[in-house]
Amino acid sequence: MMVAKKHCCCCEWKWIVLCQLFLATVVCSSHHGNPANDLVDIINKNRTSQKLPQLNDNPGLGCMALQYVELCKGNCTSNGVVNCKPPEDDFTEVFGPNCGVELPTFGTVTGHIVGCQPKYLEPSPAFSHVLVKDSKTLSIIRNKSHTEVGVGLVGAHKGSFFWCILFSDGKTNSTFILEDNGEGIKQKKGCFSGSTFPCSSGQRIPVFLNNVLALVLLRISLLQHWYPTW
Repeated sequence: MMVAKKHCCCCEWKWIVLCQLFLATVVCSSHHGNPANDLVDIINKNRTSQKLPQLNDNPGLGCMALQYVELCKGNCTSNGVVNCKPPEDDFTEVFGPNCGVELPTFGTVTGHIVGCQPKYLEPSPAFSHVLVKDSKTLSIIRNKSHTEVGVGLVGAHKGSFFWCILFSDGKTNSTFILEDNGEGIKQKKGCFSGSTFPCSSGQRIPVFLNNVLALVLLRISLLQHWYPTW
């Protein structure tokens, strides 16, 4: 009778732990959004702090920003400079078509900022330490002619992470429109702002999995300490 009761107790604890782990996973994932969108929020907060209007988050621009850094992967210098400058024609001939941007809606790219780092950084430090490192890039962020923004980021396999911000002076919902009712072409790698798709080969997924794995190991270790027969 005592053995059965002990076995039942252990089973009950196993279910409790599994439920807690599942809940922790859900909580972590619910706070695990698109870092490109987070960067757009940071850009807009920086602008509004200077009494400048917020920029419209344009997914077409965001996807082209991702295309930009996807092309430049492998060109990160030791001091975090992207040693790559695609020709302007690539926007209309390569980046746009790869994203599914409707050609008649192509506007003007009024500015861009790119940066790279040996490892992934969360949006806030990426903004401060990778993208806006001097007054020149800060002036681009606060340019009064900008009306739209798009952010893309991608990590190279066993290499650096790349970020790109593109700006435009287009009208909201009229420039860089993605085909298929705004869905565009799903990207196989990276993240871009305004996207309805989750990050592909996500930049935050490794961090997320590491956190969950650490939580699992901690719970098991505690249970083995409390209940040696578990």
